[in-house]
Amino acid sequence: MVTDDRAPARPITGTAAGVPYLALPPATGPDPAPLVLGLHAFEPPRSEAALAGALPMASLPAWRVYLGLPLFGARLPEGGVAEINRRGERDYLVELFGPVVEEAAAELTRAETDLRSTLPITESRTGLVGVGAGGSAALLALAEDRLPVGAAAVVNPVLDPAPVLATREQRTGEPYTWHEQARRTRTWLDFPDRAPEVARNHTPLLMVNGGRDEVITPRTGHHMHEALLPWMPEHALHHIVVPDLAHVIGPEPGLRPPPPTPAGVLADRALTEWFHRFLTISPQVRARSDT
Repeated sequence: MVTDDRAPARPITGTAAGVPYLALPPATGPDPAPLVLGLHAFEPPRSEAALAGALPMASLPAWRVYLGLPLFGARLPEGGVAEINRRGERDYLVELFGPVVEEAAAELTRAETDLRSTLPITESRTGLVGVGAGGSAALLALAEDRLPVGAAAVVNPVLDPAPVLATREQRTGEPYTWHEQARRTRTWLDFPDRAPEVARNHTPLLMVNGGRDEVITPRTGHHMHEALLPWMPEHALHHIVVPDLAHVIGPEPGLRPPPPTPAGVLADRALTEWFHRFLTISPQVRARSDT
């Protein structure tokens, strides 16, 4: 029987250095291809499968591997969702948001090393994608030089946790207490202030803001862009606003791939074009792409 090696392959699920993942094989088939790692949000999409459905980058000749955040999915703590809610109620920034972002950035190197030993990946530098809190983790990885990154893209990233806390205050009616540790955590995750560090390696960076995002507004994204401009080559930095994209990408509970929307398709297309442009592709992959 004749088989077609170019037929769409099924997603692969597994764990890499203890991190759950869902991997979409490259559009070019089974031969070695670059790697793009994706990190989901606290809100929809809040799982590997949901992020893979929201931003599949289906035509990209690269492995798109979507990682689960710490304390989400298979890594819920003892007590499950109720324990997550308790941590958020006690101190959302110090007990929940900050630790998850920190651990997600820290475990990228271990996960990447494991994936490179199990999947057919070229030697080119890794691509990095993050949405919401996953965007914070991606920017933290750049700022702290956690791994060699060939290109990065963030969608509705939490550039500063203060607006998130303000939104929670409005929803719950409970004011957040800005104690000393909270202020230190906020400073550590205030990426416009850390722009020189984010830009330290001149990693090409695409920032996508939703025009309907009332948490991290396009104005906040523009502020981050302006902060990065003095430190980045002009061609390696781009900021776009997708008019109808909201902060939350898809319906609750956000664990499954969301239905396609025009705004989601535009965001996915922007990321796909960005990584087509900046990821180093092996000669073998480029030759197949041109045929």
